[in-house]
Amino acid sequence: MTNLVGQSLGRYHILEQLGEGGMATVYKAYDTRLETDVAVKVIRTENLTMATMERALKRFEREAKALARLTHPNIVKVTDFGEHDDKPYLVMIYLPGGTLKQRLGKPIPWQATARLLIPIAEALDFAHSQNMIHRDVKPSNILLTQRGQPMLTDFGIAKILDLEETADLTGTGMGIGTPEYMAPEQWTGKTSAFSDQYALGVVLYEMLTGRKPYSADTPAAILLKQATEPLPRPSQFTRDLPEKVEKILLKVLARNPEDRHAGMAEFAKALESAASGQQPPASEQTPKRKTTSPRPKIEEKSRPEPIEAVNAHDTQATVDQQWEDLTEKAPPISHLPRSVTNSPDIFGFWPIELIGMGVVILGLTVALIASYLGW
Repeated sequence: MTNLVGQSLGRYHILEQLGEGGMATVYKAYDTRLETDVAVKVIRTENLTMATMERALKRFEREAKALARLTHPNIVKVTDFGEHDDKPYLVMIYLPGGTLKQRLGKPIPWQATARLLIPIAEALDFAHSQNMIHRDVKPSNILLTQRGQPMLTDFGIAKILDLEETADLTGTGMGIGTPEYMAPEQWTGKTSAFSDQYALGVVLYEMLTGRKPYSADTPAAILLKQATEPLPRPSQFTRDLPEKVEKILLKVLARNPEDRHAGMAEFAKALESAASGQQPPASEQTPKRKTTSPRPKIEEKSRPEPIEAVNAHDTQATVDQQWEDLTEKAPPISHLPRSVTNSPDIFGFWPIELIGMGVVILGLTVALIASYLGW
């Protein structure tokens, strides 16, 4: 691609080249109208044919307008777009802090790693809510402000060039993403929000261990490793890595998209929990049964039958049922022996019962005498 340093793209005068990749070249430029520095990303089109050029330019204009409407504190804002010699370009704010890629090479403490990637996960969650997928999340697309605040850039660049004719897995991977950060399903064109989650998981893995989970000389070799080799355990490269952090990686880098987090918001919460030392989100914990306060103890002498032991994990409904069963088995007071009541009696009978019996006997006697005398 021709070096544009010293040239002007409309009102933007190119000052220096900041970086170059398979899909675009980034320049620092001076906005002569607003009198401020900006970043200009010029899309590479040399691999496009004349037949696909028109389609790519139309798609670029559509995506550029959508990107300009994407406003989030951790997404680099697109302020303008244009075309120069059939080369489309995007204009963005200039961030002098460099990229995350420039900070990699050795393991970064997991607490600092989690804090840095939480804003990126939240930015991706916002973009997904706007039906926008990044498709190329990687360290070079995470910029840093002078205060070290992470900013995600290059939304939609891969989609602009994602034409059937450019999807060459044996070449540079142009138009489909960056091979080492691509989810397994992305190789077959089934890109989704889960693909961005996987790519950010690779970034997390690289920050924690200082290496990528799968590396090879060609994209096809990387794909083969993804499909046949288990994920290298991060703890073998980083000592004292908490198990909860390793489990986050195992989940987000699962081969099956359905085995990953339900969304970027859930991934962000998992990182927050790890950074703060809290328990994982409720969605990742095994549901616990409710515990209840034990009922007051019943004195042994008033229990007709012993209560069966109640397991501490039984629910309130189970405890209540056992309590009802117990009370149903207990005989009513009226059926208990007289001695249980501790009430005074005479030979086991109540006084009032004796009087009643005397009256009955007296009545029978009077009736027999009256019958005999003919009254």
